[in-house]
Amino acid sequence: MGIHDMKNAVQKVVIKTEYIELGQFLKFVGIIDQGGQAKFYLSENAVKVNGEDESRRGRKLRPGEVVEIDEKRFEIVSQ
Repeated sequence: MGIHDMKNAVQKVVIKTEYIELGQFLKFVGIIDQGGQAKFYLSENAVKVNGEDESRRGRKLRPGEVVEIDEKRFEIVSQ
């Protein structure tokens, strides 16, 4: 797999619940260390959900949705 392919690769994030809030997601995937950092992170960094800008830490992410952060793509999937 080349470098270009790595950029576009989608990392699957498995959740056991109906949804995960964006702030919890950022902590879960290691973007932030503490949930309290989510509001600041979202105000300073571009985050897209399903191709649209998103800045609400309480945004509910459900299986099938795709989150894009710093050229990384994550797909929410259910267990």
